[in-house]
Parts: sequence; C-alpha cells; structure tokens
Amino acid sequence: MSEFRHLSAAIALSPRAVSAFAGNPANLPRWAEGLAGGIREEHGRWIAESSMGEVEVRFVGDTDAGILDHEVRLPDGSTVLNQFRILADGTHSLAVFHLRRAEEMTDEDFEADAAAVQSDLDTLRRVLEGGA
Repeated sequence: MSEFRHLSAAIALSPRAVSAFAGNPANLPRWAEGLAGGIREEHGRWIAESSMGEVEVRFVGDTDAGILDHEVRLPDGSTVLNQFRILADGTHSLAVFHLRRAEEMTDEDFEADAAAVQSDLDTLRRVLEGGA
C-alpha cells in the first residue's frame, strides 16, 4: 500500500460554487502555484506552463458532483492522477486533496509536496472568499 496524506481547506461557499471554479482549467493559474505560469487550450487540450516545462491537465471526474480528479501528463510522457474532492459541509465546502507519495520520493520531497498542495488549497480558499 502506498503512503498518502489528505490535505484540506474549509471554504465558506457552496460545493457547487467551489467545484465550478476549481474544476475550470482556465482558473488553475489563479490558485495552483505550480501552474501559475499560465494555461491555454489547444484543440480541446489544456496545456500549462510549470516549473518542469509544459504539462497537460485533464479533469477526469464529474466536476459538477465535486469530483475534481485530474491527470497531469508530465514532459517525460508519464501521467500522474491527482485525486481531489469538494465535499459538502453544511452550506460550506471542504476541499480535500489525496496526496500520494511517489515511490522514489524522499521524506523531504514528500513534505515539500504536501506543503505546496496545502498552500494551493489555502490560496483557493482566499481567492474564492474574496481575499485575493
């Protein structure tokens, strides 16, 4: 079994509102720092600028239902599945990211990855709640 961590942020908006924003690839640079270099649509594919080079981002879940799972095709051709859910918490939402540790990752790399994901979730909250 692989090692994983669940990271989350409470957001004072409905799950529908959070899913509509976070599940739109055009909005990714506004809250996902790793894709802050920009994103563009080319022939139905979303290509983002990242620190690794160009990556393709494709949502594979039912974003209307809060399943924001997305595949990221890396420059070397490999694909990473990021599992991401927007859950109802009364009239608010809980954004939950399932971070899986890659086999070759050091403890330091895993902690840095977790910190980056948590920062992105916190930015998502700030943007949606009007603080950014």
